[in-house]
Amino acid sequence: MRSYFQTLYDAWGQQHWWPAQSRFEVIVGAYLTQNTSWTNVERALDSLRKARLMSVAGIRRTPPRKLEQLIRSAGYFRQKARRLKTFVRFLDNRYAGSLARMFAQPISQLREELLALNGVGPETADSILLYAGNHPVFVVDAYTRRILERHELVAPHSSYELIRQLFEQALAPLAGEPLERGLTPGPATTVTGPRGSSHPPSPMSTAKRTPVVQVFNEMHGLIVGVGKNYCKKSQTNCEQCPLQKFLPGAQ
Repeated sequence: MRSYFQTLYDAWGQQHWWPAQSRFEVIVGAYLTQNTSWTNVERALDSLRKARLMSVAGIRRTPPRKLEQLIRSAGYFRQKARRLKTFVRFLDNRYAGSLARMFAQPISQLREELLALNGVGPETADSILLYAGNHPVFVVDAYTRRILERHELVAPHSSYELIRQLFEQALAPLAGEPLERGLTPGPATTVTGPRGSSHPPSPMSTAKRTPVVQVFNEMHGLIVGVGKNYCKKSQTNCEQCPLQKFLPGAQ
């Protein structure tokens, strides 16, 4: 897994994921991206920003019907509007509406609290913890599972927690390496083809992080790039993928 990270980072460099203007926007995006594409999420986020409602106070004061219409492009808009309202009520009741107070809690405690909320599974909870809270938690998504299974690194139907722990244990040592080696783009970042899931820099993607959080952040973005461009659900392009050399039997 450490070799996968270095190979992808040398090829594509920083991914600037998660693209967002604020921590709250990351949280909203984590809810909206469930069962839809990021393109659809971006349209919904843009609608909230244009309406000047991309804030805890904005979601709190917006009538449910209006919120549903603003996020309609993300799909399941009624369900997602209710879940966003539920999160804001949780934040208000538990942490007086303060994200800073919420993210100051121990990881294990906060993760349990998030998982207890309606509509929050492990991937959503860990996305909030890693990308909005800068906590050292690795996010496992469908791309991650698909790539690991096709590379025979995990058995089919392995649990989310098993895969998360594998990544965290494997990648944490990279955070202790000199940053000029571990987190400096390699020469291939000038390629004209796909560059993973690369986005333009944003306030959240360039926020200060601990080295281990930065490694987890980059690895997840790089894996998303592999899944989107090469290791698709019903179609593969292994010959062009930077990870092709790691496939079983490739050598």
